[in-house]
Amino acid sequence: MSTLTVEDLRIRFGDTVAVDGLSFALPAGGTLGIVGESGSGKSATALALLGLHTSATIEGRIGFGDLDLTGLDDKRWRRVRGARIAMVFQEPLTALSPFHTIGDQIAEVYRLHTGASRKAARQRAVEVLRQVHIPDPARRASNYPHQFSGGMRQRALIAMALACRPQLIVADEPTTALDVTVQAQILDLLDEVRETTGTALLLISHDLGVVAGSTDRVVVMRRGIAVEQGETAAVLGAPADAYTRELLQAAPHPTPPRQIAGEPLLRLCGVRKHFKQRRREPVKAVDDVSVDVRSGETLGIVGESGTGKTTLARLMTGLLTPSAGTITLDGVDIARRRGGSVQMVFQDPLSSLNPRRTIGESIADPLRLSGVRDPRPRVEDLLERVGLAHREYDRYPHQLSGGMRQRVGIARALAPHPRLIICDEPVSSLDVTTQAQVLALLEDLREELGLTMVFVSHDLAVLRQIADRVAVLADGRIVEIGDTAQVYAAPQHPYTKELLAAVPVADPAEARRLRALRRSLDPQPETTSPQR
Repeated sequence: MSTLTVEDLRIRFGDTVAVDGLSFALPAGGTLGIVGESGSGKSATALALLGLHTSATIEGRIGFGDLDLTGLDDKRWRRVRGARIAMVFQEPLTALSPFHTIGDQIAEVYRLHTGASRKAARQRAVEVLRQVHIPDPARRASNYPHQFSGGMRQRALIAMALACRPQLIVADEPTTALDVTVQAQILDLLDEVRETTGTALLLISHDLGVVAGSTDRVVVMRRGIAVEQGETAAVLGAPADAYTRELLQAAPHPTPPRQIAGEPLLRLCGVRKHFKQRRREPVKAVDDVSVDVRSGETLGIVGESGTGKTTLARLMTGLLTPSAGTITLDGVDIARRRGGSVQMVFQDPLSSLNPRRTIGESIADPLRLSGVRDPRPRVEDLLERVGLAHREYDRYPHQLSGGMRQRVGIARALAPHPRLIICDEPVSSLDVTTQAQVLALLEDLREELGLTMVFVSHDLAVLRQIADRVAVLADGRIVEIGDTAQVYAAPQHPYTKELLAAVPVADPAEARRLRALRRSLDPQPETTSPQR
């Protein structure tokens, strides 16, 4: 018997059709993945399953046990939502109240639906926190969300979803903002929850690798329509639809190795960056790093949040001054360089672009600083070079998609003719196909312009595609460095092995093998995640 049956679901926002004729079934205790890019209708479907749309027109039938959810009023929805169907949202920091402790928020949900006493609700909160492997749950229940790391906040949301023993959990992009190892921990936890509680799981993601090892069946959506669905192994192993094949091909893949024998362009020797704290030991964000970046190569720097990646990237551009050690570009101290010889492409182009200036003007700024009186022709050439039209010059950042904004960020970095570009997580927030397009663009530009790049990422799969060498960063130190193919084939450091075991893959059999490997390595859930 199916827990959930969706028949000919249609969701409209005014004249915009978000979901058009979607049908699928999820049996009790089963797992189903819904996959697609932004705008495919995934999240609109998830919100409809919990009655959370306020301005949409919903047609069709959503059957849940003996209920038709499309016909529920607010009162009946309150009995279902959180009790029988629970949701795990993408961003736990916005889903949790900053003014209440984690334990109080879980207990409130439990009391609301069961009428339990405060004491019983508190006990239940501690019980589910223990179930999702929060260390010392009785104590941590008294913490506020800001005192939890990103991964622990997501565990807390899963605990809240489990509080009333629901029949169905809807997880909407639950790992998108997480490091690859924490992402693997959350996916493993959801699988464990399903096995131990019998709760059905609907997992929504833009990444086929996320659903490969965690679902029995998958629905592939594009522009509101299900283009393909079936058993996960069959769909991912032999996709029938061209769009599914496109998604699989867009996933990061290894490229033939290149031997870069150029002289060092950027050289770091004994570099440290320590941040002082009042009445506490200083934070050693970067601690004794020595590395050369060879002219013409792409050096990948990989590590989780808190390992020092972003601090190291900012040191390389001269945005931060080292506490000790030296950083030179062609033998000259990076702090004394002139012009735009080193540029940076940031993780979030929306926050790095001025919302009140057109994108053309933002790209033109470094040109004007170098004395160019009429930068428009050069800017239009740059727009064309990164795959954008001339007319985009007069548009504003909010009028562009995420992938287009990242292309603008790349064009701006190219404007002053740099020799070295530092890319700090430039594709981490993009859909898999957009990510593939940006990676291909960067590689083409490197070849065409003879650039040297440092590519910072938490994702070894991405670096496997674009980097010639990889440096693995842990606790502010480089624990392993070598040619990319060599590091992948024969990792030496336990931390590198842990990162590789967490890389999502679109082959269900391989995904399950990696899950077994992670369990054999027995990594502990991360407890802190300071941003360095």
